[in-house]
Amino acid sequence: MLEDINGHTRLLAFIADPAEHTLSPRMHNYSFEKYGINYVYLAFQINQTTIEQAVNAIRTLDFRGVNLSMPNKQVVAKYLDRIDPVAELANSVNTIVNDNGFLTGYTTDGRGFMNALRDRQVDYQGKTMTMLGCGGAGMPIAVQAALDGMEKIVIFNRVTDPQWEPAKRQIALLNQKMKCQIELVDLADQTYLKSSIENSQILCNATSVGMGKLADLSLVNDPSWFHSDMVVVDAVYEPRETKLMRIAESAGVEHVFNGLELLIQQGAESFKLWTGHEMPIDEVRNLLN
Repeated sequence: MLEDINGHTRLLAFIADPAEHTLSPRMHNYSFEKYGINYVYLAFQINQTTIEQAVNAIRTLDFRGVNLSMPNKQVVAKYLDRIDPVAELANSVNTIVNDNGFLTGYTTDGRGFMNALRDRQVDYQGKTMTMLGCGGAGMPIAVQAALDGMEKIVIFNRVTDPQWEPAKRQIALLNQKMKCQIELVDLADQTYLKSSIENSQILCNATSVGMGKLADLSLVNDPSWFHSDMVVVDAVYEPRETKLMRIAESAGVEHVFNGLELLIQQGAESFKLWTGHEMPIDEVRNLLN
């Protein structure tokens, strides 16, 4: 691939803090090479203090686009020229497309999540989902799930989290516009959390609990709260099996999967926005597994 880089090669990037852990360069560079697309995808350490300069660099250096992760998804919108309606509903941008200096922000997290459910033939129409976390991944997933036909979504988050109040306002607006009922509940209300999980067909952890320094933790620790015919999804993909997943499996939950599939599916949506091509998902899945 290196010998193919030339004066016409365009850059794309993952910008986050931290950024070193990402699998996105492997996924996208493999796909560019497969299609003979003259793009190269890199990773850069960018946070709230440098995000404005990074967006300016997208224009200056004529990047084709970027992916964003924490802590940039909810702060980048004001530096862009247009926000896709779904990204606006979710108050989160994880993909930027550069069309001749005009920058459009999208969110592909929710579509990636729903595509992962569809691939596993999960029946989500008219169903209830319990979500853990209302941040840059949680809100896009909730918004897309609501748009795609879920009936009720209960989101649990800590009241002390700075994201609580913005999420509360966002959910109030969503409930005015959508048929799906969305609730935001204090994570400290363990009685309600237990009841919500027991009455849900899907549980999704969209927090960072389960990875890094929090790898030995889970926000749900009692196997009796689960039921075998539900789906448990942990957006964490490193480690590949989180404590939440182990607890769910010990409770006999049949469908349990990690965030690697979400990463691949949201990446495929971004790839299509940049290139117009379908990512070779099966090959990428084999590459990253």
